Amino acid sequence: MTAPSGAAGREVDPAAGREVDAVLFDYGGVLTEPMRHSIEAWIADEGIDPASFTATLKSWLGRDAAAGSPIHRLETGELPEAAFDAEFAAALRTTSGAPVHPEGVLRRMFARIQEDPAMWELAEDLRAAGVPVAIVSNSWGGGNLYPRERLAALFAPVIISEEVGLRKPDPAIFTLALERLGVQPERAAFIDDATPNVDGAAALGIRAVHHTDPDTTRAALADLVPALARRTSPQKEFS
Repeated sequence: MTAPSGAAGREVDPAAGREVDAVLFDYGGVLTEPMRHSIEAWIADEGIDPASFTATLKSWLGRDAAAGSPIHRLETGELPEAAFDAEFAAALRTTSGAPVHPEGVLRRMFARIQEDPAMWELAEDLRAAGVPVAIVSNSWGGGNLYPRERLAALFAPVIISEEVGLRKPDPAIFTLALERLGVQPERAAFIDDATPNVDGAAALGIRAVHHTDPDTTRAALADLVPALARRTSPQKEFS
């Protein structure tokens, strides 16, 4: 039996006032700590010239990057990880002038990624409030970044770019997720740390949230899912 709550012992409908019926999560940089922490450690460890890294990333992933760049093709599964590693290593420089060892360079770059418990807790709280949660992630280097069993236990669907041949911010990858959820764009929210992806989702009418920190993102979701705010106790807020 559900315990009564609210004024005069009335039960609170968890769907009352809810503005979204599903929430899509990015993985890297949202369910994990910022990716830059791992990248900065790798740059320091291997003596990568930061300017060469920044220039390569901008050329291959920036807003003005040419369609079909190595990163684009990696994310859609057209370019195998080993082939990307070779192109990536060749594009980078080291401060010593030594070549970057290509084998496993992506895995080394992301080796220190840590999950963000607060964001996993947010996903769990959304599920407990009756709101399905899903993953829409651009994959770098295959499935090695993803804790597959843990994701599958909480999120459905789990859409990884290279497995569907689509990448954010292509509207088609968001449409695929919404179709699998059976939710209209205006009834979904999307959380991502990359502005182009947030803009791409918003262009479809999805409630897009630019993730900068867990507290800000939770507050933004609580505005859309009132039951989420009710589940947050004072002790939890200040612990």
